[in-house]
Amino acid sequence: MSRRILVVDDERGICDALSQLLEYEGYEVRTEASGAAGLAAYEKFRPQLTFLDVKMAGMDGLETLRKLRAMDAAAVVVMISGHATIQNAVEATQGGAYDIMEKPLDTDRILVTLRNAIGHLALREENARLREVVEQRYEIVGRSYTVRALIETIDRVAATDARVLITGENGTGKELVARALHRQSRRATGPFVEVNCAAIPSELIESELFGHMKGSFTGAVQDRAGKFEQADGGTIFLDEVGDMSLAAQAKVLRVLQDGEVTRIGGAKPRTVDVRVLAATNKRLDEEIAAGRFREDLYYRLNVVPVVVAPLRERRDDIPVLIQHFLDQCTPTGASARGMERAAADRLATLEWPGNVRELRNTVERLLILSRGPEVTVADVERLVGVRATDGSALGGLDTCRTFEEFKLAAERAFLLVKLREHDWNVAETARTLEMPRSNLYKKIERHGLAREQA
Repeated sequence: MSRRILVVDDERGICDALSQLLEYEGYEVRTEASGAAGLAAYEKFRPQLTFLDVKMAGMDGLETLRKLRAMDAAAVVVMISGHATIQNAVEATQGGAYDIMEKPLDTDRILVTLRNAIGHLALREENARLREVVEQRYEIVGRSYTVRALIETIDRVAATDARVLITGENGTGKELVARALHRQSRRATGPFVEVNCAAIPSELIESELFGHMKGSFTGAVQDRAGKFEQADGGTIFLDEVGDMSLAAQAKVLRVLQDGEVTRIGGAKPRTVDVRVLAATNKRLDEEIAAGRFREDLYYRLNVVPVVVAPLRERRDDIPVLIQHFLDQCTPTGASARGMERAAADRLATLEWPGNVRELRNTVERLLILSRGPEVTVADVERLVGVRATDGSALGGLDTCRTFEEFKLAAERAFLLVKLREHDWNVAETARTLEMPRSNLYKKIERHGLAREQA
């Protein structure tokens, strides 16, 4: 963060006094005697904070403030005036000034205002950094046609207020789609309220969604706004909507029809302006047929259907996702900071029933438990284990020509997995397999099994 201060005042004495004080505090100070000169200096100097006089010849401070804020909406400006009035203060505040100070300037007041303003700026920059980190965490990553088509759909739908029903298996990234729709919508500055309908007990879901009044049921000790009210002006995301009770479904349907919610125990409906996004890993047509989901609610939610494909249908994205996770989720204290190309290629051949979420967790586990500076193929074999690949439901055993060959290959693969599980502790492996240790040693020798080098 730069430590530059710009002072714009047509009184030489004020400029000299502020320069002396601020330079003593360790700031680089530049002074200008007019609004026009101050604007030109600001563009080149890019200060952290600007002290700006209200009354100046030619362009006054308030006009300079307006032009400065048009140039840089994030500018932090403290106005100074010899005869500040309430009207001056109101105009300065409306123009975007951080504060206004009266002349003669008090040293302690200057330093307190400066400290508060710099703290405000640091907090704003930290918020921007954290927002960027969060957005990166929820970024949709991939280069496959499936992902590019998904992103194109989001771009087209986000600008509207259309309801979207997002479907897909667990771990595919349905929440990422919902957040992208909100982030690119006109409601982006409004709240994004997520409700996991599967995690809330059925007897509490109505209170969570619609709120309640004090005394409406046991435990209702005060009035409480529901999620729909909290999302007013923004977006509500009903995750796992297929697990919502029929009673709650009926009330959600009413909100979608009327745009009003009534708290439990309340009589007066409250108008809400909310965009509704919903997601589920269930087949809602099957839930409707079984009587567990309302058909009319389904058609209300399913204005724009979005299907998020499982990872097995977009294997081209696995290397890109691995690199993204390496960049984003390297745990503090992990010995490994990267991954060999061969190790990434090996991960790309595996099945991922838990989809992207499972892949992310696996990459993090590998970074933590790998022994070297990079994750190797041996680390993948040791820590992820043998899995069936896309090419064979039997993990290669179906290539055996005879039943005896199959038995030997299966025994070898089984023992290798168990030895890796116990970090090649033969005694512990034998105990788990309920096998004499001598027998296990013989089988290890017969199959030529050896611990991989990390």
